[in-house]
Amino acid sequence: MREVHACGVLVVRGTPIDSFLLMIHPTRYDLPKGHLERGESEVQCALRELEEETGIPPDCVELDPDFRFRTEYRVSPAKPGARAYTKKLLVFLGRLHGAPQIVPSEHSGFQWFPWNPPHQVQSQTIDPLLAELERHLARTA
Repeated sequence: MREVHACGVLVVRGTPIDSFLLMIHPTRYDLPKGHLERGESEVQCALRELEEETGIPPDCVELDPDFRFRTEYRVSPAKPGARAYTKKLLVFLGRLHGAPQIVPSEHSGFQWFPWNPPHQVQSQTIDPLLAELERHLARTA
């Protein structure tokens, strides 16, 4: 089965964290993320996708050097004739600085969610990511 590599950023606000950003799709919430391009590092991909999908420039987020969330899952495209593939996703943690305007380009909108674990947003990727962030924060407190 074909593999697709993707990277994204979980954007959080506050110290300690008081909220996190998710993008709105018609049927679910998602992270700003996208496919890794040839010759691009994972960090470059994550920051590029963040800016493309939200308008947040890289200099407005500070990536946590100690947090990486990896997961993989099967994607079954809805298009007739399209083949299923495995998506390997790497998510970085980015703390937002300032108050940049968020301008969604590939989503119908965005929402800031309060940091109030445990979270039940989306079981495939978001909930495990948030649970891992909760464990990370407990280890570094």
